[in-house]
Amino acid sequence: MTHANGKYADFEGLREKAVALRREGLSRRQIRDRLHVDNNDILHRLLEGEPAPEWTKRPRARDDLRAKARELRLQGMTYDQIQVELGCSKSSISLWVRDLPKPKPRYTEEERLALMNAGLARLRAGQDQERMETQRIARESMGELSDRELFIAGVTLYWAEGMKDKPYSRRESLLFINSDPNVIKVYLNWLALLGVTRERLHLRVSIHESADVTQAEDFWSDLTKVPRVDFMEATLKKHNPKTTRKNTGEAYHGCLVIYVTKSAELYRRVEGAWYGIVLGVNRAD
Repeated sequence: MTHANGKYADFEGLREKAVALRREGLSRRQIRDRLHVDNNDILHRLLEGEPAPEWTKRPRARDDLRAKARELRLQGMTYDQIQVELGCSKSSISLWVRDLPKPKPRYTEEERLALMNAGLARLRAGQDQERMETQRIARESMGELSDRELFIAGVTLYWAEGMKDKPYSRRESLLFINSDPNVIKVYLNWLALLGVTRERLHLRVSIHESADVTQAEDFWSDLTKVPRVDFMEATLKKHNPKTTRKNTGEAYHGCLVIYVTKSAELYRRVEGAWYGIVLGVNRAD
């Protein structure tokens, strides 16, 4: 090799010196200064194939992480646990420890399912407690209703659940059907507020044909304080074999139908009150 000033003419002799210095443990900078080699490309060629001494190598943090990850894996930790411990990605952990044996599961499948179910039970218990507390606060905030409040509540309830008059089918009478005992209680108290006596009430149970009709009528009789003998004949719903009923068991009492006799004028008052409510909440319009 030649150079304009002959500085690197004896390349092989210069390489022998560079290699010797390298093997003595000198760094590239020290060799460059010792041999006065200012060209980095030439210096690279002089030292080609010669490894750098250990003391010149910078410590690599990831090497420490890798070693720690392998140590934790051998202790039986999962990828998630190692990630929490070291703060590195699971993809890196997977590369570092993939040759190591997988840790044995801490729990059998039965134990794992039991722990999961226990956790779900605790979660649902907490949710139930929160739900009941919310309901309690709302319930106690209501207090005793005034006659006006009960009247408005009853009108709204009837218009949502009761029979309505249609231009093509005049039915100006109160007829109400529901399966919720508490809804029935509110409705009966509302009728009493309107001056409807029990003698004007015609009650009938509407229930699936496979249910216990007698038991259902006894239930509604106890709730309404109307003797069962005064109930009209029950309406039985036909069973559709293509459907699966969920309203079964002892808690199923069917629906109670309540018809008020001589209630045309009362129906008109209810309809008028309902539209009064509608107008009341839309005064700005």
